[in-house]
Amino acid sequence: MQAGSREFVLHDGASAGPDVLHAVSGAVSDSIAWANGGPVSLCRRTWLDTFDWRLYRAGLTLEQVTAHGHVELTLTGRDGDVLASERLQGGAISWPSLLTALPPGPLRELLEPVAGVRALSPVARAASRVAALRALNGDAKTVATLAVDQMSVTFPARAIAPVRLTLEPLRGYQGQAERAARLLAGLPGVSAGRGSALATALSAAGYRPGERPGKAVGIALSPDRPASTAMAAILTSLLDSLEANVPGTMRDIDTEFLHDLRIAVRWTRSALKLGANALSDGLAASFRPEFGWLGSLTTPTRDLDVYLLGFSGMAAGLVGATEIELAPFRDHLLKSRAVAYRQLARGLRSARFRRLTADWRAALAGVRAVRKRPTIGQLADARIAAADRKALRAGELITASSPAESLHDLRKRCKELRYVVEMFGSLHDPAQRWQAVRELKALQDCLGEFQDAEVQRAEIRAFAAQMLAERSAPAETLLAMGEIAAGLAVRQHEARARFDGRFADFASPASQARLAALARTSAA
Repeated sequence: MQAGSREFVLHDGASAGPDVLHAVSGAVSDSIAWANGGPVSLCRRTWLDTFDWRLYRAGLTLEQVTAHGHVELTLTGRDGDVLASERLQGGAISWPSLLTALPPGPLRELLEPVAGVRALSPVARAASRVAALRALNGDAKTVATLAVDQMSVTFPARAIAPVRLTLEPLRGYQGQAERAARLLAGLPGVSAGRGSALATALSAAGYRPGERPGKAVGIALSPDRPASTAMAAILTSLLDSLEANVPGTMRDIDTEFLHDLRIAVRWTRSALKLGANALSDGLAASFRPEFGWLGSLTTPTRDLDVYLLGFSGMAAGLVGATEIELAPFRDHLLKSRAVAYRQLARGLRSARFRRLTADWRAALAGVRAVRKRPTIGQLADARIAAADRKALRAGELITASSPAESLHDLRKRCKELRYVVEMFGSLHDPAQRWQAVRELKALQDCLGEFQDAEVQRAEIRAFAAQMLAERSAPAETLLAMGEIAAGLAVRQHEARARFDGRFADFASPASQARLAALARTSAA
């Protein structure tokens, strides 16, 4: 919207068709009258965002409008100002799509740091019938234009939205345009417009912007709640998150669907280990192998995704080779990923997976409070304290001569500690929890870089051997892969050099005092 524009919503007569124009044009005074502003315009509107609403959370709205045979994308900010627009010369894009489907230009450049690797998908669709009126002063001069937007929502549910009125003053007539605005505000059923057209469309359909199905984080827990029902609530939320990401994973929309699915699986496996005693006898043990199978099923595709996402970075770090020489390696990764993904999709379509999710949901729904078992506060205290002791003990045993396996074991202990802190996060002071997780994450990142470099070096050697056996790699490609492996060795050495400092920070009295405070929930 331009400066000075005014938005109104007409709730009454939302589906009144021509009667809406009659009602508006009847709002006249001695100084303001209304005239036809041109033919009625028909358009299709699609609002786009990522699955986790990254644009909305950044204060951005991306709308695709199809009208008169043209397709235009417009990006607006929080105040409705247009930040960028792009007319698509080849016609509409088939959504969902990655940002690479957009032509290079300002629009794509603004979206890339926000959307990242996530695809854009429709979050709402509507058809609009937009009529135009002109506000005339006493001299019959146009002082403002009024767009009357009658919108029918078609997705995520069918609904008729309230009529939106957008008054745009002409330059030099701001004062007289305000009189027209007061006339509109006095109409029955008219209120000041609040929120974007997207918010209006979603509200009419019974939704709100930013709603993400199956979000696993943010369960509110009370310390005195029975641990059995609290753990069931946590695990049910994780199952919701897992299932919410299955369709996007099956359609291979973007790599984050599989990533988030795996996070839900990892958290579930950790919760089954940490909270086994709080659940009904044998419940955790009976489902743990199936979630282990699911974790193994998803690993190969995700590992290859990580390589492909980081390929440009690997190529950019080459000194003795070029990205072109590395291209056969990328082709090999893509082929391997296609094979792994087919296996993943078969697994997610299988009766075994359907049975797992259905049986697991039914089992969690049947969990009841058990008097003899602890409260969730007591369980959280015990698990945080125990996980912290294990991490400290494992780290204190590491010396300069310790094998890599010692650091890998510490990484597992740190993961377990972080899972339990975040799993029971609502029991703790947010600032204290954030600082504890921040310090733990710094150590985890160092250990992760150390282990990832070692694993990737071994995998690159295995890729090279396979490509050599298949005769799919020229000598220069194998040499370039060798250079990448050498770079990973340097990264691993640098991560090992940072370890002592990172662990000292984690083991410091201040850091341990924060973790100890988190382990006193039941006594608070």
